[in-house]
Amino acid sequence: MKCAIPVVGGMVSPHFGHCEHFAIFEVDEKNGEVTGKELIPSPEHQPGLLPGWLAERGVAVVIAGGMGPRALGLFQQNDIQVVIGSLETDPDKAVVSYISGTLATGDNVCDH
Repeated sequence: MKCAIPVVGGMVSPHFGHCEHFAIFEVDEKNGEVTGKELIPSPEHQPGLLPGWLAERGVAVVIAGGMGPRALGLFQQNDIQVVIGSLETDPDKAVVSYISGTLATGDNVCDH
């Protein structure tokens, strides 16, 4: 399984659509561990582009600080699970917490 986390300044991005990179983690669901990580530059921001772009890369789960309703709907159409409101700011720790079922979440920090 692949998990993607939007990253800005090395931290989980509070606004999904304006991140610098995506940390894409390869996860062994059976053993509950990260088996690989790739940091990919985000394409230029275009509304509606990222859900399909991540689906093409085989992403099954996105963990983010915040996301607008249009993006949420597009991820749903692409069968990608979204976890928003991540309180963990370190991408590596966020994915490990997600795998273990302990990722703390709060409000969607996106204001649109």
